[in-house]
Amino acid sequence: MSPRRRDRPIRSRLIGLLLVPLFSLVALWAVTAGVTIGDSLSLRTYNTLWSTLRRPADSLIVDLQSERLTTARYLGSHRKADRDAMVLQRQHTDKTREKVRTLALSSASRSATTPAMRTQVDEMLAGLSRIDEIRAEIDEGLSERLYAIETYNLVSDSIYRMHYSLALIDDIPIYQQSRVVISLGYAKELLTREQALEAAAGASGGLTDEERKLFTQLVGNRRFLIDQALPELDAGLRQLHVNLITTPLYQRLRLQEEQIIAAPKLSARTQRVWQSTSDDLAESFQKAQTEAAALLAERAAPIADSILRRAVLAGGFGLLAVIASILISLRVGGRLARELADLRQAALDLANKRLPGVLVKLKRGDDVDVATEAPPLQTAGGTAEIQDVGRAFSTVQETAVEAAIGQARLQRGVSQVFLNLARRSQTLLHRQRTQLHGMQRHTTDPDMLEELFRLDHLTTRMRRHAEGLIILSGNAPGRAWRKPVPMYDVVRGAAAEVEDYARVNVLPMEDHGLDGAAVADVIHLIAELVENATIFSPPHTTVSVRGELVGTGFAVEIEDRGLGMTKERLAELNERLANPPEFDIADTDRMGLFVVARLAARRDIRVTLRPSPYGGTTAIVLIPSALMVGPKDPDLARLAAGEVTPEDIILASLQRGPQENENTGEEDRK
Repeated sequence: MSPRRRDRPIRSRLIGLLLVPLFSLVALWAVTAGVTIGDSLSLRTYNTLWSTLRRPADSLIVDLQSERLTTARYLGSHRKADRDAMVLQRQHTDKTREKVRTLALSSASRSATTPAMRTQVDEMLAGLSRIDEIRAEIDEGLSERLYAIETYNLVSDSIYRMHYSLALIDDIPIYQQSRVVISLGYAKELLTREQALEAAAGASGGLTDEERKLFTQLVGNRRFLIDQALPELDAGLRQLHVNLITTPLYQRLRLQEEQIIAAPKLSARTQRVWQSTSDDLAESFQKAQTEAAALLAERAAPIADSILRRAVLAGGFGLLAVIASILISLRVGGRLARELADLRQAALDLANKRLPGVLVKLKRGDDVDVATEAPPLQTAGGTAEIQDVGRAFSTVQETAVEAAIGQARLQRGVSQVFLNLARRSQTLLHRQRTQLHGMQRHTTDPDMLEELFRLDHLTTRMRRHAEGLIILSGNAPGRAWRKPVPMYDVVRGAAAEVEDYARVNVLPMEDHGLDGAAVADVIHLIAELVENATIFSPPHTTVSVRGELVGTGFAVEIEDRGLGMTKERLAELNERLANPPEFDIADTDRMGLFVVARLAARRDIRVTLRPSPYGGTTAIVLIPSALMVGPKDPDLARLAAGEVTPEDIILASLQRGPQENENTGEEDRK
């Protein structure tokens, strides 16, 4: 079989790799197992919410109802016994509240609630904090009884809103029954609010008009809730509440409510009968509420188990299909993966080894053979698209190598052009300076001498620019000194090579010499910085240049009084000076900066820019000690070597002074 017949499109391999897992996973796992397990988890979550939030909250509602009742009774009577009962009930409420808060903040509660549920839980927790505020107002005598009762009502309302939000479940019958049971629980809450109003009124002499209006609303709302909720309950849950509202006790409560609404004031006996009847009914309501909620939670558990069993069975069959699809996919995908791995390794070798090696050779100036350095990538396997990619990589690598070679040749050509132009310019400039010097020696006219001096200065500047081209080409200028040159002369020579040399103020420096081999480079470097300082500062200001010996060498400071630069710009330029980049022909605006960086790197000189105290910029040139030569004075040399002390030098100079004066006088007489 020919190699071409083994080349099959990658699409057919991908279809064979993904088609079977796609149908098996999506059809069996995602649809069957996913839906059924989701329903099961939803029902399980219902039980979790019941145990961690709703049941503890029911207990808290009972304690809050008792605290509201004892508080209302105390605010109506202000008797010590009623206050003691209120304080005792607060302690019970605090214990239950702390338990509810702990469970609401637990990890089980957080994992079982949705963001919408969590919002209601947080609102409920915030409402619980309001209890401490109303207690403080009651203890300080700042709260009226109706305001206190309504504040407790708001806390209870936040708990019931949480109940409604937590009753969400995918099982529609359980969801509907849960909301109805919660509504019946709220009916019991309305009954306890009636108790609180009547307890406060009974202890103080009767209901006010506002309290009577609120009492009437509570009675009507409670009866409406019960009438609406009972028909919606199923048979088992309905019977629990029907047995309650059909008792003589409930009928007696209805009659007593109508008496309270109609009568301006109740007798003490009627009030005791009302409290007893309402207490018994509230307890019966709570018992029915607890039984109904527990029954719903019990219903959810077996439904969840049944759904989970179906999910396991469906998942089992799906698992078999998945295993089969995996085996097929592994066989097909393994071969494809090996081919791709080989191609990847070949591409990595190209990017990490071959191309960098070619660039290194080109930088060294070595000859590079494209066929040798960029051989075609070898790809194993029979996938047509992978082989096409391999051939494309081979073309890319060949093009990249050719482009790198062309770029290197272009750079070498440009550098050679720079070098040739600079050398020719140097030759002409040298001849021009020689002729100018001859003309200066034979000319006595002051005006002519001044013009010749200007031409000589212009020639000096042109020579520096020619040397800049030589430096850009990667070579060294031709100027050189065999002997050390004093740093003061070096700096003055650099200042003389700039156009605005008259604005440059070179301050006296210590008598230290610079190694002759580095003189040309240092003069050029300092001249570039000084010229830059004169260009970027006002023409009426001066540029100060000072130098001194420091611990690590000789420091030259070039300070201008221009506008300065931003911190970001200074940081960018200092980075370029410390790590000079490759010269870009298009970036001619920064040619002087590149020359400075190249010269500094060649001589291990450090150049740093920083803000000047006058608002301009200060350039600091630190010449290493290896390039410096000690002072010429023999006494200072002996002092540096530790052979003499400063006192010895002073005494010796005093002794030499008269003798030198006498010798000078004799020479004058001669």
